[in-house]
Amino acid sequence: MAARAFARGASRSAGMLPWLGLALFLFIADQFTKVLILGWYQLGDSTYVTPFFNIVRVHNTGAAFSFLAAASGWQRWLFTAIGVAATLFILWMLRTHPGQRLFSFALACILGGAVGNVVDRLLHGYVVDFLQVHWRGWYFPAFNVADAAITAGAACLILDELLRVRRSR
Repeated sequence: MAARAFARGASRSAGMLPWLGLALFLFIADQFTKVLILGWYQLGDSTYVTPFFNIVRVHNTGAAFSFLAAASGWQRWLFTAIGVAATLFILWMLRTHPGQRLFSFALACILGGAVGNVVDRLLHGYVVDFLQVHWRGWYFPAFNVADAAITAGAACLILDELLRVRRSR
């Protein structure tokens, strides 16, 4: 009986390895691009790439869309704790649902992005953002590879749920 439970646990852990690999790839891509930005750009420097896209170095002490960026510093630890809690929850979910491909893909994207932004908060006290989309004087807040991965993961979670509801009808 114990051997069967161990084999089931080992199988679940092995099933989540591709998803952890994807999360690791996204984390490395995020950190690598941030190192490049920190090395080549000063805070506020910007490079015009296309009529609708810039590379710009921005430091975000808040969360999405600079939420709580003007707070006195406590938000760094709040968002770090939320990121760590999300990481642990996602790891548990990946372990229990490794065969659900779209769901696990979404979680892996969110995991890689969340860990990338947590590392920034721990190392710098802020998240390094550098991708900026704009059009005719309107500027979307700058973001990074981690943010893009989290957004893609959230969109895939919504799609996965819509497909699950559709299948249940």
